Amino acid sequence: MRILQLVSCRGWSSDAYWAARVTCELERRGHTVTLGCRAGTEARVIERARQLGVQHVVTFAFASGLTPAADIADLRQLLGRLRDADVVHVHRGKEHWLAALANRLCRTPRPLVRTRHIAQAVRPHAANRWLYRRATALTLTVTEAIRGQYLAAGLVTPERVVTLRGGADTEALTPAAPSSTVRLLPGGVDGAPLVGMVAGLRVMKGHRVVVDAAARLAARGIRPHFAFVGAGSTEAGIREAIARRGLDAQFTLTGFTPDLSAVMPALDVTLYVPLESDGMSRIVFEYLAAGRALIASRVGVVPEIIEDGEHALLVPAGDADALADAVARLVADAGLRARLGMAGRRLVLERYSGARLAAALEAHYARLAPA
Repeated sequence: MRILQLVSCRGWSSDAYWAARVTCELERRGHTVTLGCRAGTEARVIERARQLGVQHVVTFAFASGLTPAADIADLRQLLGRLRDADVVHVHRGKEHWLAALANRLCRTPRPLVRTRHIAQAVRPHAANRWLYRRATALTLTVTEAIRGQYLAAGLVTPERVVTLRGGADTEALTPAAPSSTVRLLPGGVDGAPLVGMVAGLRVMKGHRVVVDAAARLAARGIRPHFAFVGAGSTEAGIREAIARRGLDAQFTLTGFTPDLSAVMPALDVTLYVPLESDGMSRIVFEYLAAGRALIASRVGVVPEIIEDGEHALLVPAGDADALADAVARLVADAGLRARLGMAGRRLVLERYSGARLAAALEAHYARLAPA
């Protein structure tokens, strides 16, 4: 099939990652996939997509808001692209509306698929009712909770909104024993268990809760080393919170790391502890694919896919005491870490790998655009 993926992200968000991952996986399955990105994002989005393996990239203006000149130029380009596509798959509102309008102007409209990546309800006003009921052939969501938002709003009928979770690259992320890789992280201590959290440094990700949990553990004489892998606007505040509790020797902030496959084998325990759902929860699937023992907050996709004590340890969001107890349990029990890691890897291979996601997408595309 010939598939046009459109994503208007300014930066490397979960939407951009998901679009690039499925583009690669669909190409592996023999399809011709073109990824349409926002012009001016060569360094932040396009280069990252190419690093994942995306072969065919085109650019559109995808200007913010209503921008007549840029929008008309995009519509003209889309009309040309529609002739060479069997399916159009969009990821954000801007490209959704542009593709819907281009289809309206096209003599031979193409099936339009939308993936919704964030847990924020879509307003059921008249324009959105037309967009989802008339212009969109299928809506995909990355969690069942997001699917429920569409159904509650009455925007689509149940058969036209489907949940597709996951998409981890199980070839790049494979289980490996904890190794000396961690010692490349400033502050890493040989022999000490490493508790790692891969997340942008933003308030809702829960870094302060981890610091609070570490302080509680230190009061009990339990002092694992912690690594925050990521960058963001709250770095100064996080460093101040660590220093205020006298935990500087136990924490390393590594900054952004593009190659997670090099970092994952170093982590004895991994954390996903946002204060609220952040949509697709990409890192959860990547931790599991890499066979890392995981502690996760009961938010978003986590309670939909993970059984407490079988695939990971689950804790209430924002509960530093519960998080401290879970970290203490895993740091002390290498056997439990290994068992959870193997079970998590198996879960992703069986249900949530990129290959399985692409196969499910392929089936939906074929149904919408039969040869």
